Amino acid sequence: MSAPLTKVDSAIAGLSLSDEKPSATTETTATEVKKKPKRNSSVADNVWSIKDLEEQKIEITLPIETQKTGWKLNTSPNSIEDKDILKLQLINPPVKKIDLHFPLGLEVTARNSKGVTIKDALDAIYKQFKKKADDELDKPYLAGFEWDKEECWTRLIVHQKSSAGIPQSNDKKSKKKKKEEA
Repeated sequence: MSAPLTKVDSAIAGLSLSDEKPSATTETTATEVKKKPKRNSSVADNVWSIKDLEEQKIEITLPIETQKTGWKLNTSPNSIEDKDILKLQLINPPVKKIDLHFPLGLEVTARNSKGVTIKDALDAIYKQFKKKADDELDKPYLAGFEWDKEECWTRLIVHQKSSAGIPQSNDKKSKKKKKEEA
């Protein structure tokens, strides 16, 4: 029992079983290993930081389509009928992230390294309101976004309304009316 045990393994075959440390020439230090830079392939061209836009005083514009969604804040953005609206950039020029400010003080951030789209903004809002019941929301529908450079250059104000503003085609009555008109 006093004989030393030895392992037979193809992974360590040919190595000595001594307690010696490897020499300094074979050991790599953290300073010798060069870190590779992060990938830039996921970053789109012409996408700004909102802070850069503020520094350079570049005016931003909002698409009018955000006011035509008729979207309820506690429902999924995928429930919007016109899916093409969701693919549009939220602001022009596109930004990586932007804060969305509600009048009562809630603030959410929409992010996308390729430029924040309307869907990204609606997803960020939906994440905050998805567990709220309909009767908990005073104004449950999105009226649109507003950019007020006098108040704050780096965020959008979210406006809400109490009715959808556009007719919902899911009602049986509206489908019957459309058939009768045709």
